[in-house]
Amino acid sequence: MSYIQESVVYNIYPLGYCGAPKENDGVQSYRLDKILDCIPHFKKLGINVMLFNPVFESSRHGYDTINYRKIDCRLGDNESFKRICDTLRENGIRVILDGVFNHVGRDFFAFRDVQEKKWDSPYCGWFQNLNFDGRSPFGDPFWYEGWAGHYDLVKLNLQNPDVVNYLLDSVSFWIDEFGIDGLRIDAADVIDCGFFTKLRHLCKSKKPDFWLYGEIVGGDYNRIVSGETLDSVTNYECYKGIYSSHNDHNYFEIAHSLGRQFSSGGIYQNIYTFNFVDNHDVNRIASELHDKNHLYNVYTMLYTMPGVPSIYYGSEFGIEGKRTWESDYDLRPCLDLNNVPNANTQLCEHIGKLSRVRLSLEALKYGKYENVNIMNEKLVYKRYTENQTVFVMFNLTDRYEKVGFDSRCSAKLTDVLGNNEVFDCNGWCEIEMQPYSARILVVNDGEFKLESVESDNTNAEDNSNKETKEEITLGKYRHFKGNEYEVIGFARHSETEEKLVLYRSLKNPEEVWARPYEMFRETIWRDGRQIKRFEKM
Repeated sequence: MSYIQESVVYNIYPLGYCGAPKENDGVQSYRLDKILDCIPHFKKLGINVMLFNPVFESSRHGYDTINYRKIDCRLGDNESFKRICDTLRENGIRVILDGVFNHVGRDFFAFRDVQEKKWDSPYCGWFQNLNFDGRSPFGDPFWYEGWAGHYDLVKLNLQNPDVVNYLLDSVSFWIDEFGIDGLRIDAADVIDCGFFTKLRHLCKSKKPDFWLYGEIVGGDYNRIVSGETLDSVTNYECYKGIYSSHNDHNYFEIAHSLGRQFSSGGIYQNIYTFNFVDNHDVNRIASELHDKNHLYNVYTMLYTMPGVPSIYYGSEFGIEGKRTWESDYDLRPCLDLNNVPNANTQLCEHIGKLSRVRLSLEALKYGKYENVNIMNEKLVYKRYTENQTVFVMFNLTDRYEKVGFDSRCSAKLTDVLGNNEVFDCNGWCEIEMQPYSARILVVNDGEFKLESVESDNTNAEDNSNKETKEEITLGKYRHFKGNEYEVIGFARHSETEEKLVLYRSLKNPEEVWARPYEMFRETIWRDGRQIKRFEKM
């Protein structure tokens, strides 16, 4: 077993996170040191693996590498980064780096040598399809292959032993110098698997539990994952399925993908996938969702499906960001994680709680997967090992719903996401769920409690509605839409004897309204936050 199965990953795009100049200005600055001030935040989130997108010297965005063995001067230097890695490790956080092996920038030393010496350069064979029968789009007196048509990204020739040895020696340097524990392989779907075999042999010989996963947007994951190549891949299929199933109110989509991949007979049941709901290449999840109230279920799904969950920096606070045709810099903002404007702290606390739940439950870390009950707006699936069974339930509607499923057992179920609430179950179970909520139910004898999960009112399913217990009194109140009113009295419905609140508009005192008392004092979900319907002024 790899350490990754006991992990929660936090993904940072360093150049953006640090607010580095978009063009390398050559000025030595130690911007990345600010990450050390955020370690308490990472620990509160339950993070134990830090994934850094490119940190090595580049001309602009990090994927146009200049020097594989020098930290980008806009971030720091080798000594400062070593100190960062050591400090993270001392706090129980491993480090994974982004390995960009498919291409380099035009300022890479070997390409510069070709520009200067042309056919006399010993590095002509380092680049894919380089020849002197034409001119490049940048005006060079030779032609070469750019990655995906981007000629600022010069494609390396990974069939050349000198190139391979240079890259492997660089990785060896990263392991020895910084003590890294894994690599994300950029553009893995276009890299020859023979290179992965050599890379794997090197990394595992230095660290047997070293973890290698590749960026692959589509296709067959098994093509680049085996005992001889990579350990895992990015799960783009489920990334798309998670947000679109919530947007379309169609849990059949994500249930199909999860069942196809991970159920008994599933095509990827032996791959511990790298799971995410956003990253530096795609829209922030808070921008992708039509209804931000679904953020809580989205992250609950991310943490309870097979594979390792990854949080993209800032998204734990519900920040937004979309890529455009011109730029994707909005996806990679400069942030002070200890002071995020308009932060959704409820979501952050919910994610921290999910980390504690996941890392405490064997079934979520190691268990098999099975769909149990699939409906458009409700879903139940099971994670299980020989020692533990967990049912995960979702209600994406804006109303209370009873959700049923066949547990195939007679036992008590403890909702570890809902303050250890216990339900008796004898075969078929039917459990009420709040709007936009989930439950994580552990099959047990009723004595089970997850002590590490505090009663912190972090989301809809575990909210004890402390605000709704507050008594309504005479006085002025503000409705959540902004209008202001004055409570002038109380009454009883003549037929049902239901208690009513009488209130009038402060803007137009002739408008007098009556509303059920319990409705007047309830809390609602709006834009992913829980707020009072009426707030005392």
